[in-house]
Amino acid sequence: MSPTPSVVIVDDHAIFRSGVKAELEGRVETLGEAETVEDAVRAITELGPEVVLLDVHMPGGGGVQVIEQVSKLRPQQRFLALSVSDDPSDVIAIVRAGARGYVTKTITGEELADAVRRVRDGDAVFSPRLAGFVLDAFAGDLPAEEVDPDLDQLTAREREVLRYIARGYLYKEIGLRLSISVKTVEAHVSSVLRKLQLSNRHELSRWAVSRRLVD
Repeated sequence: MSPTPSVVIVDDHAIFRSGVKAELEGRVETLGEAETVEDAVRAITELGPEVVLLDVHMPGGGGVQVIEQVSKLRPQQRFLALSVSDDPSDVIAIVRAGARGYVTKTITGEELADAVRRVRDGDAVFSPRLAGFVLDAFAGDLPAEEVDPDLDQLTAREREVLRYIARGYLYKEIGLRLSISVKTVEAHVSSVLRKLQLSNRHELSRWAVSRRLVD
């Protein structure tokens, strides 16, 4: 293993990528850069970096999508999230997807190079105040609804409707159980589909099962 770890930098801001590359110069070898999910997947699979430095939010999809797609092609790929966000839901979502660490953009170049090296070597690395979010979530102290950014988009009533849909109830049956009209049920379903970027109730059901929202 080379003493100098290699990375691909994934961020939608060219100036930031240039700054990170400059900060890492002489400490970490930058193999390439990418600003979209599609470009990131291509660069990572072609260049084979030891670590991917990954932003959480990007137009057209973010870090979670990159991890999910790359992991199918390179199961052992290691990811370190580097984001301006310190929102617990962002931290937990990216870690659940498979990132080995999460640091904020206030980190120094020397600290970032050290974090990359540690992730390359198999450690989990987090900015100090973020580590607590991860420990609490994976210890079961935080319910899934509080750490799932997709689920956080939904209102309480939309979640109720989603659970009934996943259990196979018809719109009329859901309306009777919740004392709302069929049109209101349909409106809730349409809203959930739009927020989760899904196409139909069958996809909704699969999504709910994957999030363990139904027994």
